[in-house]
Amino acid sequence: MAILLGSYAMASSLLPPIGVAIVGTGFGQKVHIPGFQVHHRTNVVAVYHRELSKAQAIAAAHSIPHSSDSLDAIVARPDVHGVSISTPPFLHFSMAKAVLQSGKHLLLEKPTTLSATEAQELQALAQARSLMATMNFEFRCVPAWMRLAELLSEGYVGKLRLVKVDWLVPSRADASRPWNWYARRDQGGGALGAIGSHAFDYVSWLFGPVKRLCARLYVSISQRPDPTTGELKPVDADDTAILLLELANGTPCQMNLSAATYQGRGHWLEVYGDRGTLVLGSHNQKDYVHGFQLWGSQQGQPLTELPIPDRLAFPKTYEDGRIAPFVRIVDRWVQGIDQVKSIAPSLQEGLYSQVLMDLAHQSSDTGQWVEVPLL
Repeated sequence: MAILLGSYAMASSLLPPIGVAIVGTGFGQKVHIPGFQVHHRTNVVAVYHRELSKAQAIAAAHSIPHSSDSLDAIVARPDVHGVSISTPPFLHFSMAKAVLQSGKHLLLEKPTTLSATEAQELQALAQARSLMATMNFEFRCVPAWMRLAELLSEGYVGKLRLVKVDWLVPSRADASRPWNWYARRDQGGGALGAIGSHAFDYVSWLFGPVKRLCARLYVSISQRPDPTTGELKPVDADDTAILLLELANGTPCQMNLSAATYQGRGHWLEVYGDRGTLVLGSHNQKDYVHGFQLWGSQQGQPLTELPIPDRLAFPKTYEDGRIAPFVRIVDRWVQGIDQVKSIAPSLQEGLYSQVLMDLAHQSSDTGQWVEVPLL
């Protein structure tokens, strides 16, 4: 059933559908395909997998009319107007470039690319061709996070004094999990890319640009078994990252990120100012969207839970909490296509997140603070 998302959606429902091709069928099957299939303006018309038999099986399972093992063939289809990419990070640049060069709109998973240079090239290509390229930074679309943003803009905490992020989960804590691209720094693996890319985006969204940063990246599980041979292979992609940021407004920000913490506290953002405090968090260890609650305090009073207005609620929720905010990301992408206007989170936001990731690696490698350039 198609989901309408408000007054704009009612008007846009009269416009022609946007044909979408799915490239990346892990997260793509769990989130992208169902998200596009429920949106009122998007039709999933094709799916790509490097193995044709798997592409055909996925297409049959999800009632998708076309399948292919050729990206060139997928993007050449006249009924494909946009492409979603949720492949491993080391494939993002080449695939996204092929999509944009073919004149198709792009919805891209994080982390953006393997370097800011690559991200900047994609952004320039999209701008030159007036194509919409949207990043799936879905925390911008989660009701509790949206309410936090409103309260910050209203001055609830006053002048910022400290921002603290804890994102501590066990997704890579089991040392028997097999070695793959996630274990390789050169292929975009690691906790910094997986969750730090999100954290960098929402820090800049909520609090503004970063002036400088200092980072230390750790590999606590240094070997993992090869899935084919069982032989232990080296891991050089971080599973834990500790960062200090100084925002452009002078506010210190501390980040503790780890995918290797059994019974970690989950995902929490604490904001302290001269008038009040806001705490947003979820203990959920399996679904990184479900479970967020918001607490607030002003003038030193006890923290109390703050209601999330119904106007911010999802029209529909799903067992997999990632689908509902993804549908809202799709809606922003569709609005941008209709209006020929870039709407955040775009490749501009993806580039900024990538710059911060690159500088975090630089800082960790050199042991020094690094300045963040203005974009």
